[in-house]
Amino acid sequence: MGKFTGKRALVTGAGAGIGRALAIKLVEMGADVFALSKTAANLESLKAECPALTTVCVDLSDWTATREALKKLTPIHLLINNAAAASLDPFLTATPESFDKLFNINVKAMMNVSQVVAGDLIAREQRGSIVNLSSQAGQRALRDHTVYCATKGAVDMMTKVMALELAPKGIRVNAVSPTVVMTDMGRIGWSDPAKSGPMLDRIPQGRFAEVKDVVNAIIYLLSDESDMVNGHLLPVDGGFLAC
Repeated sequence: MGKFTGKRALVTGAGAGIGRALAIKLVEMGADVFALSKTAANLESLKAECPALTTVCVDLSDWTATREALKKLTPIHLLINNAAAASLDPFLTATPESFDKLFNINVKAMMNVSQVVAGDLIAREQRGSIVNLSSQAGQRALRDHTVYCATKGAVDMMTKVMALELAPKGIRVNAVSPTVVMTDMGRIGWSDPAKSGPMLDRIPQGRFAEVKDVVNAIIYLLSDESDMVNGHLLPVDGGFLAC
């Protein structure tokens, strides 16, 4: 019997990267997993790789369509709000289009999904655990990341408010705050030593995070081993935030 046998888990942004690896890991640990993405091709390849999970194709930027899709999946005992958008936005040239896109996915969609899942659990009088994907960018200013940093700061505070309000109802809420993660896109984006060098110099462990480092932290926060951990922002950053 796996650690999460009998639990139903929802992973948003499950088509690639951290979300994809997490969805597969949760299946291996016994959960009934719903993998959500807006990209059908990614979901098809995920389903081929891991037939035991259920795929859900929906665009989280559509508030109503998202709620309608999620209501068909409940109850969800383990929610991982992983879906996110990113862009480079120097402060003086940040656009309203970028602002709206990033806040819509990174913050508003997280609130939407969590409202449906948590509201259903409370109605059923069942316990649950929610993990939000934040970033070191929520706690440290990063040059040219005006909008992204702002969204992750919002994720951090929303996580704490959710924890404050939902814990009395039996639902714990935490966040993980990774440094640069070596997903396929991360390896491409940070392959230039001129870009990666200055960031690595600020990480005491001297490396970026691997996908498994983030997945392991999320698993811990979802599990009963972290039963008294609530409203916490767990850095997966090799010490970046300690400096």
